[in-house]
Amino acid sequence: MQFLLAMRRRGIHDLRVLRALELVPRDRFVEREHAEHAYADQALPIDCGQTISQPYVVAAMTEALQIEPSHKVLEIGTGSGYQAAILAHLAAQVVTVERYRTLAEEAERRLRDLDLDNVTVVVADGTLGAPEHAPFDRIVVTAAAAEVPPALFGQLAPGGILVAPVGPASGVQSLYRYRKREEGAPPERDELLSVRFVPLVPGKAAAL
Repeated sequence: MQFLLAMRRRGIHDLRVLRALELVPRDRFVEREHAEHAYADQALPIDCGQTISQPYVVAAMTEALQIEPSHKVLEIGTGSGYQAAILAHLAAQVVTVERYRTLAEEAERRLRDLDLDNVTVVVADGTLGAPEHAPFDRIVVTAAAAEVPPALFGQLAPGGILVAPVGPASGVQSLYRYRKREEGAPPERDELLSVRFVPLVPGKAAAL
């Protein structure tokens, strides 16, 4: 499949991640008018002024998480549900948080239609994480902030990995991987690549 070959050429080598990309029909997670571009390596618009990230960025973030089959994973920013679907094929349990009820309900329907029953969709303020489901072995944030919300580090298990874009709300951000160390020690941090994400907005959307 040309799509998977393109991911390999760009440096994605984890076979489990590639298999997850193969199993999830990306065209089911884009708007109908953009279906012909579903497998192009580009971000596409979805409802509520949000986007579905380009496949390479989804793959790179997923690979950076180093997910094991026993892990519980938190995603901040459900969007269309595509990233959650990828995670569902890799982890034991996925909790995904979305501030827009419209997006959350649509994502939940798509995930249900694909029989991905190990994903819990939560409508809430993503900056607060999902404390009722914590701790998490892995956390991925799919919206950019000037800094990672402290609540998310608090919900990450010792030795856990968090991947998030950090930088200005508009323009280029840096994708970082953090590894939580012993209590009180600052996390280890690696810069992975330059990205562009929609901003991480606090609060739960009132109307959408």
